[in-house]
Amino acid sequence: MADFSHPFCRRFDHAENALYFLASRKASLSTTSFFRLGAKGRTMNRFKRNWRLLLRGIGNYLTHRPLCISFEVTYACNARCRHCHLGGPVANETRASPAEFGKISQWLRPVVAQISGGEPLLRKDLEEIVRAIHRPEGPPFIVVTTNGALLNRKRYESLRAAGVDEFSLSLDYPDERHDDFRGIPGLFRKIESLVRELAPLDEKAITLSCVIQNDNFKDLLRLAELARNWGVRINFSTYTWMRTNDRSFMIQPENLQALRKIISELMEFKKKYGTIYTSDYVFHLMPEYFEKGELPNCQAGRRFFIVNPDGRLSPCGLILKYYSSLEELEAFRKENTCGSCYTSIRAGTERPPRYLLFDNINLFRKRKKEHAFRS
Repeated sequence: MADFSHPFCRRFDHAENALYFLASRKASLSTTSFFRLGAKGRTMNRFKRNWRLLLRGIGNYLTHRPLCISFEVTYACNARCRHCHLGGPVANETRASPAEFGKISQWLRPVVAQISGGEPLLRKDLEEIVRAIHRPEGPPFIVVTTNGALLNRKRYESLRAAGVDEFSLSLDYPDERHDDFRGIPGLFRKIESLVRELAPLDEKAITLSCVIQNDNFKDLLRLAELARNWGVRINFSTYTWMRTNDRSFMIQPENLQALRKIISELMEFKKKYGTIYTSDYVFHLMPEYFEKGELPNCQAGRRFFIVNPDGRLSPCGLILKYYSSLEELEAFRKENTCGSCYTSIRAGTERPPRYLLFDNINLFRKRKKEHAFRS
């Protein structure tokens, strides 16, 4: 495992800071060429931060630091999702404090900090956790993963003010089937109403998150169109049986050809409208995952891992083992033979370097255009 106090790691930290300073200075000298004057200050800070995120990503890739860490701040959940092993309250749960989560983030220095659960909005101190992790002009990029039932405009604005960059809002069906699957009556209409209510805001920091499975893959284009009509992005991930040991939601062999066709159509939709977040590289591997039931060489424990509610580390949310050091996680990774999932956190962090680089540059460009248009 890379020693993060090693001179090479420290030298790259210094290089990241120096490159960031030069990029920031160059941007400051040429602001009027790049940005509209009305939103100069905010856009400049965003530009600087994007630079730092990019540099952090390059540095972490080269020094084997994690690209994404999921802070599972509680196992408790208000939903009863059919594809998940969690659900309901957790009695006497041991929870790390916001300050402790902040220290862990500073130690591990991820590019992306995903705050999840369970349902993270059940924590009354969620804003404090976000503030402890947030750095105004640098990484990590903070994403809150939620089923949306407890999210309203007031909480949305409160969490945005605390430092949340994006909300990943689960949506697996383009209609009320979503209510039944997630075990929350009225959830689909609640999500629709919330997203439409946020439309007048200067920035709608929401990405819908859809799990592809055997009973919804024919609706994926409808979901993509729904996201476009609502003015948000959508990301697609694949179902895994590892949470519940239920293989019935895996895409069946007779449906693989239809899935390939739909994925090709989604990639064309993405090219045309730019509202699908999923990488083309990830799309190409999805049918292979469903066909083989696995994808080898999982990088859990290096490219990504989990911080549990009590602050202990786990390689992923599907392998319920706990570790107290990065050395133990690296030892796990070297012996790991599991490949039975292709969840979004794995798929996103295991892209080859050129996809990691250009996918994110393209995303920054799209967001810059959106901000310029709103200004």
